[in-house]
Amino acid sequence: MEDHTTTDASLDLLLRVRKDFPETGAVLQAYLRRTEADCRDLAVAGSRIRLCKGAYDEPESVAYQSDLEVSRSYVRCANVLLAGGGYPMFATHDPRLVAILEDRVRWYDRPVDTFEFQMLYGVRPVEQRRLAELGYAVRVYVPYGTQWYGYLMRRLAERPANTALFLRALVGRK
Repeated sequence: MEDHTTTDASLDLLLRVRKDFPETGAVLQAYLRRTEADCRDLAVAGSRIRLCKGAYDEPESVAYQSDLEVSRSYVRCANVLLAGGGYPMFATHDPRLVAILEDRVRWYDRPVDTFEFQMLYGVRPVEQRRLAELGYAVRVYVPYGTQWYGYLMRRLAERPANTALFLRALVGRK
């Protein structure tokens, strides 16, 4: 999933691919205003949805602008996904969101094998271990290949706040 201009095409393709491969996953970005509705449409049995905050600098007409608005949208979307029959994958390093998610999975009485946390390799490794020791599935995301550096630079350039998050994560390493 890239910027908002590709969302419709990506979700249309997802629906076509799922006819033959029903467990094909998709990424939804909580900062887009449309995402809560997309979560409602996709939170069905067998569906795999990766929820992230979003990394692009999008116009206010399509995306929430403040971190608080994005975080609130993330929680609303997580609630929809946890109430559904699919397999949500929560991509976040935000300690506040992780704590809320832990509470929400208990609220929805979700078994630990019906969702997962996802974090980048090297970012908050102590938290990754803590979650794993509690029995949660934790998928560690490792950009690799010849384009990894470009990927990282795009993420930092697309949203300047990402640079501060990345640097805090490297310095804090927890």
